[in-house]
Amino acid sequence: MINKKDFESMRKELKDFEVRREETITNSREIITLSKQIIYSIHRNDITNAEKLLKDIKNKIKLLDRTKNYDTGISSVAFQEYVEAVTFYELVKNDKLPSAKELGVVVEDYLSGLADLTGELGRKAVHESIAKHFDKVIKIKQVVEEIYGEFLRFDLRNGELRKKSDAIKWNLNKLEDLALSLELQNRL
Repeated sequence: MINKKDFESMRKELKDFEVRREETITNSREIITLSKQIIYSIHRNDITNAEKLLKDIKNKIKLLDRTKNYDTGISSVAFQEYVEAVTFYELVKNDKLPSAKELGVVVEDYLSGLADLTGELGRKAVHESIAKHFDKVIKIKQVVEEIYGEFLRFDLRNGELRKKSDAIKWNLNKLEDLALSLELQNRL
């Protein structure tokens, strides 16, 4: 009456799914940790360490399946963090903003990572102003302005990406305040 082979096949399928799910969670956590370490290294001007970590994260990101989330959203978070870390590195080191295609990520993860990037750029601007690199502060502000200008052209529904998009405006406002205070200091 019951086909035992069918049930055995289903058990195997579910077990394989759980194995892949756990691997996805583990790899995603490692990517998130590497992203934070890359960003921290860049803020500390330790580009050598950031480059070493970048090699690690680029190898690790290849292990994530872009088409399946295995009942968890952590892989999307990992892709967003990856975008944030790599774009931060590329902007600081090479004055370049890689595209979603170059990074091999879906549009929503790319845009979320860019939105988060603007917060790191704000922190970088503060570090640059302390170091009296005022021209770099202005350049960072201009990059965030450009990103914000592009986000304004999207018709984003009310959701996580919309909230992140709104945070760009807040980060830009902070950068404008910083730029204004630097300008006023220069006039005194």
